[in-house]
Amino acid sequence: MRKQLVIFDLDGTLLDTLDDLTDAVNWALAQEGMPLRTREEVRAFVGNGIRNLIERAVPVGADPARTDRVFDGFKEHYAEHCADKTCPYPGVLQLLVRLRAEGIRIAVVSNKADFAVQALCRDYFPDLVDCVVGERAGIPKKPAPDSVNEVLRTLDMARERAIYIGDSEVDVATARNARMDGIFVLWGFRGKQALEQAGAKSFAATAQELCAMLIG
Repeated sequence: MRKQLVIFDLDGTLLDTLDDLTDAVNWALAQEGMPLRTREEVRAFVGNGIRNLIERAVPVGADPARTDRVFDGFKEHYAEHCADKTCPYPGVLQLLVRLRAEGIRIAVVSNKADFAVQALCRDYFPDLVDCVVGERAGIPKKPAPDSVNEVLRTLDMARERAIYIGDSEVDVATARNARMDGIFVLWGFRGKQALEQAGAKSFAATAQELCAMLIG
């Protein structure tokens, strides 16, 4: 049965945001005189929201007040620079256009702050996304299913008619908690082994392969 709704994660799935995230983390750390983090360290830290990203990035045992300042600095910098180096992964725009042409609805759910998710989707995928849910008050972060459920409610879509697409262990758990089929991409922030260990069964190596799996 072809799905009528595809729910995408954002970072690592639709957009390569890692350079801008790394730059914002290091700008905020530098303001507090803390050691900077490598791109690969930030890659390992992302996935559970920006507060957890910062708590992982600051030195172990950091004073909570300093962690709060790093968090505030990150938000300030990232709000201004979230699209400096970010770009869609190869084939993603073509994938979304094809899904729309097939009459399939598109949503994005992310643990990134809602203001950034809304801005990035508006800038990179104008008129291609039907519903966007970022981290916001009253909706627990993934892997809780609440953001997915909010999409289903907003678009009045039955759960069995939707499928979830992501790139991380958090996404595997989100699909499972939402009682939804999932496909997990191999171009994002995690490798296949980590996804398999999290319980993923279905994978796509390219956007073209994902398109074929979704449209059939």
